[in-house]
Amino acid sequence: MQKLFDFLEKYMMGPMGKLSQKQFVRAIMAAGMGTIPFTIIGSAFLILNVLPQVFPALEGIWAASFDKITNLYMTANTFTMGVLALYFNIIMGFELTSIKANEYDLNLSPITGAMLSMMAFLMTIAEMVIVDGTYVFVEGEGYISGIAYGSFANRLGTSGIFTGILMATLAVWIYKTCVQRNWTIKLPDAVPLGVSRSFTALIPCAAIVFVVLVLNGLIMLTGYDLFNIIAIPFSFVGSIADTWYGVLIINLLIHALWSVGIHGANIISAFYSPFTLQNFKTNAEIFTGKATGDYAVFAGEFQNMYVVCGGSGATLGMCIWMAFCAKSEQLKALGVASLPSGIFNINEPLIFGVPIIYNPNLIIPYILAPTVAAEIAYFGIASGIFPPVIANVPWPTPGLLGAFIGTGGNFMGAVLALICITVAFLIYFPFLTKYDSQLVKEEAEATAA
Repeated sequence: MQKLFDFLEKYMMGPMGKLSQKQFVRAIMAAGMGTIPFTIIGSAFLILNVLPQVFPALEGIWAASFDKITNLYMTANTFTMGVLALYFNIIMGFELTSIKANEYDLNLSPITGAMLSMMAFLMTIAEMVIVDGTYVFVEGEGYISGIAYGSFANRLGTSGIFTGILMATLAVWIYKTCVQRNWTIKLPDAVPLGVSRSFTALIPCAAIVFVVLVLNGLIMLTGYDLFNIIAIPFSFVGSIADTWYGVLIINLLIHALWSVGIHGANIISAFYSPFTLQNFKTNAEIFTGKATGDYAVFAGEFQNMYVVCGGSGATLGMCIWMAFCAKSEQLKALGVASLPSGIFNINEPLIFGVPIIYNPNLIIPYILAPTVAAEIAYFGIASGIFPPVIANVPWPTPGLLGAFIGTGGNFMGAVLALICITVAFLIYFPFLTKYDSQLVKEEAEATAA
């Protein structure tokens, strides 16, 4: 085991450790920590809303009580997790400006950096197409002025985090460059500081607006924009989805993207979901005798039942260990706070709070654990030892229960889910214990100081 860690330290953790000291990475990790309250509170209200889907026996109780105020209490979810990219973008802009102000000894205002970052991000969320050489907003049901709406503006949610990171990085860099090169409007010292900073930001603001408009406008010429252009390289997964190597590649891509702040599940699932839905329908027809043939393996909620128990990254075992076994105060507190939502496959508090993204200590198991779990589930079902997915279940259904229901009440489905959860945790365990020990040392040093 020590040889393994020596190898990882030399070839993986060492380079990733250097990456984690980069300004924008430190700002991303600080932004992740800053969003913890929003993810925890938002998760709590989301759980309240989906409980009747998970436990149908509660439908009557909810119909007579919580359903009457759903629109009221779900605003707490909509404006916490539902606009998480906006919070992430603002906090990152603030933190990155603070870092650059300190390291370059510049008169930069973190508040101004945060506001410029938010402006740049909001300028990218409207969807447009080019018709006869004219930029026009996308129209149709669910769109207002080119902005797609679900419970709220969709692109302000987790799917927009990567664009939020890009825009914060770009905006703060332009702000820093303008101040560094004195491309600003300077007022006399007698002018109040708040007024002076506003005029200092005037030229950077104009520069950011110009750059974002040109950048987004040029990308739109390709038929895409800053949000969806990232999906172009991954369209091939649809053609290999129903194979063992397809499932392997799908999960590698999902979690590799997540580890750098891109909502991998949203991107990749768009290409494989049509196949899993069709496979689920075929399995259900075979099970009921309406069709004949072999059951499909990668079907229905295969991912939620076996691969991402606890949320993306298969973090359920990790969350339980943090809550009850971690020695560092940071991991223990996060584990306790995240466990209720983790049981229902919601783990944004862990992804952004531990954090996992851009964390060289946990990126390797975060990518490896769900990928291995997916292959175990795939070959377990393909071999005939474990039952196929023949019933659909809501994605928040806890792992063992979801697998039990999704296989038509087959106990062996829950056994397979337990195996996947256990193996995923065993992959995390050595990395978690090492990271926990590191945090214990840092906490002790901070206390002593």
